[in-house]
Amino acid sequence: MKTLSHSVDPRNYAPLYPFRSHFLDRDGLAYHYVDEGQGEPVVMVHGNPTWSFYFRRVIQTLSPCYRAIAPDHMGCGLSAKPDTTRYGFRLKDRLADFGALMDHLDLTGITLMVHDWGGMIAMAWAAAHPQRVARLIITNTAAFSPPGQKRLPLRLWLIRNLSWFATPAVLHGNLFARAAIHMAPYTRLSTDVRRGLLAPYHCPHNRLATLRFVQDIPLSPRDAGFEIVQATEQRLPRLAHLPMLILWGRHDFVFDTDYYQAWCRRFPSAEHHLFDHAGHYLNEDLPEMVIERVQDFLKRNPR
Repeated sequence: MKTLSHSVDPRNYAPLYPFRSHFLDRDGLAYHYVDEGQGEPVVMVHGNPTWSFYFRRVIQTLSPCYRAIAPDHMGCGLSAKPDTTRYGFRLKDRLADFGALMDHLDLTGITLMVHDWGGMIAMAWAAAHPQRVARLIITNTAAFSPPGQKRLPLRLWLIRNLSWFATPAVLHGNLFARAAIHMAPYTRLSTDVRRGLLAPYHCPHNRLATLRFVQDIPLSPRDAGFEIVQATEQRLPRLAHLPMLILWGRHDFVFDTDYYQAWCRRFPSAEHHLFDHAGHYLNEDLPEMVIERVQDFLKRNPR
């Protein structure tokens, strides 16, 4: 099945992303994923505005010994870029896509490695299917309401709540994805990495998902997805028996150390590392340290 990603130029990502593309048909929309290697499945779930490119080094390192799988959320990466008449862009839609992929691949004994929105999506699925999960790797994300009634950072609040500002700024100016390549990492990204992260979002039509993800942040019972967040939060103890590794970049202006501490409180038996020289894009800031700890964690916690 061919992607419907509106001519994402492979020259902008292929040199750092040498993976074969796979697609799952979701009601006529192409849901893209990477599936490299053989063995125990390690499923990596990205956030906004990244895509499976964000996990490229982990995929390359793990695939000789594990089955490394990384989907692109609908509207992101090399997945289809539908409009709102074809796709809902809600948490329930994201969760349905992810669950369909796990069923399509018939995966059990899964290690989940999650980041940003990928945490909420994959952990909602995991908390509903704990029998299919073997290990958890948590990086700069949440699967619960903001700790201590934290408010959104102003930049996110503006995009979430002021559509007259957000629509032209994000869709036509690519504000969210362009700002992220400078604000999310602690260290400056190379030109090739910046080009790769931005490759899927090169035209206004391709940027709709980056806008809808922010607009869909569920903060109150009035918001779509809030019930899913609450249900996931209540079900998280179902996962407490699983080996968990928490890796966190300290300099994250959204998922700051309050979220890190919240994870540690909820899962006191988890291994946890807080990195002083990393931000939200932990995999870009300290790839070697992340990979070293992930490999060690997997070896020490056999399925």
